[in-house]
Amino acid sequence: MNVLVLNSGSSSLKFQLIATDLERIRLNADQRLCRGVVERIGGEAIVTVQIRTQPRSVFTAPLSDLSSALEYIVRWIASEQSGISEVQSASDIHAVGHRVVHGGETFTESAVITDEVLKGIEDCIDLAPLHNPNNIKCILAARKLFGPKLPQVAVFDTAFHHSLPEQAYLYAVPYHLYRRHHIRRYGFHGTSHRFVAYRYRVLNHLTREQTHVITLHLGNGCSAAAIRNGNPVDTSMGMTPLEGLVMGTRSGDVDPAVVNLIATKEGLSTHEVESLLNTQSGLLGISGLTNDMRVLQQELKEHDDRRVRLAIEVFCYRAKKYIGAYLACMGGADGVVFTGGIGENSPDVRARICEGLEWFGLKLDKSKNDQTVGKEERITTEDSRLHAFVIPTDEELLIARDTVRCILGEPHPS
Repeated sequence: MNVLVLNSGSSSLKFQLIATDLERIRLNADQRLCRGVVERIGGEAIVTVQIRTQPRSVFTAPLSDLSSALEYIVRWIASEQSGISEVQSASDIHAVGHRVVHGGETFTESAVITDEVLKGIEDCIDLAPLHNPNNIKCILAARKLFGPKLPQVAVFDTAFHHSLPEQAYLYAVPYHLYRRHHIRRYGFHGTSHRFVAYRYRVLNHLTREQTHVITLHLGNGCSAAAIRNGNPVDTSMGMTPLEGLVMGTRSGDVDPAVVNLIATKEGLSTHEVESLLNTQSGLLGISGLTNDMRVLQQELKEHDDRRVRLAIEVFCYRAKKYIGAYLACMGGADGVVFTGGIGENSPDVRARICEGLEWFGLKLDKSKNDQTVGKEERITTEDSRLHAFVIPTDEELLIARDTVRCILGEPHPS
């Protein structure tokens, strides 16, 4: 089954075409036929594509909206120019899987998209006003392009965290606000946390019930999850992705009173303060330079800039703080998993976070850590009581697999 995986933003569309089925899933033999992204939709868009493991190609095309971008992608995939022999026309795409950011309390697992499911996604717009509308536009664009009979599946960022206990997901605000407005912790990056927890137990030959691990998704967006018996029991992001760890441009945890103070002192509306906390804070806000950890590390190496060093230290301290908190709440764990662009590719950040965790039994193997970039590897010594792993995430693969399982009515074991 050729599954087109879509992840839509306000002016971008990420996509992958993955050939998979139940047998390939069982054998871990899925094939990634192509991947890419369309950026700056609404004008002269920039299209980046990669066929299998070939070098990337970049070109431009005038694409006015999401619908025209999707149509362009499918037409290109089916053209001779792409060289994808498995797809000769749009009819050779057998299903579409969508990343949908917020499923609220309604969706606790991936779902085949029906009119009822689409209505449920619309009902969650208040919880994710910047994300769910774009997800809906992408679903409707695919329905228009492929017709209503082609199966589409929604895979929700929030679904993996549905097992959080009440004491973890409730905020200590008047209870009627939760009952009336569903104000609670939902958590995000669920597809990523779910995938790396699955790979962790495969690598260690464990059952789901034997999986006690803390997963750290560190990229431009960052989150942590405490997973016990294979299920999340806590996570750092809250009702929105703003809460928790320090991120590229997001502040993470702040005293709520700060919002009113900034609004009063700076003459801003609460909406403008929320935007500041989401887009001008985090690594960017502290360093005053960039939200890109790679640039910050290079700048620190070359110029030893104080604010750059401070940004990196605050980032790592917050992550370490969450590890300690989760170890306490879980009653201990067997592993810590680093994933995401920073987690997979920055030995320095991993070393900073692990420093001081020796008393938990985590002993970093410096040589292994330094040599591990973008690949699966244990980076602690053999005699560690708490092991650390690097496991690259693959959210698109999990979306493709869930799409197949949903269509065929199979359970979601991972």
